[in-house]
Parts: sequence; structure tokens; C-alpha cells
Amino acid sequence: MAKTLIETVVKQLQHERARLESELHRVSAALTTFGQVYLNGPKRGSVRTGGKRTISAAGRKRIAAAQKARWAKVRAARKNK
Repeated sequence: MAKTLIETVVKQLQHERARLESELHRVSAALTTFGQVYLNGPKRGSVRTGGKRTISAAGRKRIAAAQKARWAKVRAARKNK
């Protein structure tokens, strides 16, 4: 019985060792990738680096209407005082 218990423990430890090796491989790959990005910078087109953002005419109209409604609410509150 002691031999089977030891065999079971050894198998579990071997399984855990394999899992840890796999995890270390993934961590190493992630570190390599981050290191390359840090040294070389991001690939072209992958990250927006700035520039002017545009909004559609419909979007501008919605924003203007919402702002007018907010100001109308403020004016109405002042008028009631």
C-alpha cells in the first residue's frame, strides 16, 4: 500500500511539474513579446497615435439638441425662482 501511495504522489508531482513548465513557457513568450514591443515600438497601424477625430453631422446635431435642452432646463429653473 505504501508503494502505491508513493507512486500516486510521484505521478501527481510529475503532472504538476509538466503544468508548471507549460505555464513558464507561456510567461516567457509573453515577456518576449512585451520586450519586443517595448524595444521596437508597436507595429504600424495597430495603435492610434493621435490625429484629428471627426464626428458626423448627425452626431453634432444630437449633441447640440441635448445641450439646448440642458440650457432650457436651467433657464426654466431660473424663471421659476
